[in-house]
Amino acid sequence: MYPNCPKCNSSYTYEDGVNYVCPECAHEWPTAGEVEEVVVIKDANGNVLQDGDTVTVIKDLKVKGSSSAVKQGTKVKNIRLVPDATDGHDIDCKIDGFGAMGLKSEFVKKI
Repeated sequence: MYPNCPKCNSSYTYEDGVNYVCPECAHEWPTAGEVEEVVVIKDANGNVLQDGDTVTVIKDLKVKGSSSAVKQGTKVKNIRLVPDATDGHDIDCKIDGFGAMGLKSEFVKKI
């Protein structure tokens, strides 16, 4: 039996040469050696976030370069996760009235 996919946990993996392949998410990883670390991004309540999720801002957030703030309760649709963000802003999104920006996952909750 082959191991589950480390990215999406699918049980439908198969071996292709020196790699395992997941047909559901197209993730490939080596059959031998080190398995890459999968980064899991969670919201303020501990729910796992995924690309395309809709979240709500849980507190007023100041926006650099603007005199206004993103208000608590603002809905943010179709987020994109950035697991290797160096500044802690691990969510890329577009917010109506503000445009494209980065958010920290600790200030949002999944809907």
